[in-house]
Amino acid sequence: MIKKMGYQWRLRHLMADRDMFQTSDLVPLLAERGVVLSREQVFRLVTQPPQRLSMDTLVALCDILGCAPNDLIKPEVVNQQLRKAADGVAGSTADPAPTPRRSILRRPDQRRPEKK
Repeated sequence: MIKKMGYQWRLRHLMADRDMFQTSDLVPLLAERGVVLSREQVFRLVTQPPQRLSMDTLVALCDILGCAPNDLIKPEVVNQQLRKAADGVAGSTADPAPTPRRSILRRPDQRRPEKK
């Protein structure tokens, strides 16, 4: 079985638990820990799940919020489980593959015979 994994980014929730409601509140706290980010970068970090995150930033966020990395990142299953078929192709167990239908193509100058 193949699982597609994702994650839930919980930085905004942890900030709210500590009465930090503005993203700009993090800028000086990160700078104190040696992580220099612009206001725009911090805004994106708070509002969007990051695709890449440096370990220095992760450790600084955990120190500021008094949490562990597991509190910031919650793993979750994105798709349903996929099962490999006998031919080696992975397919979803929920949706069967569509069946192909035969099509008839005609040139514009060829017409169907009229019924009499």
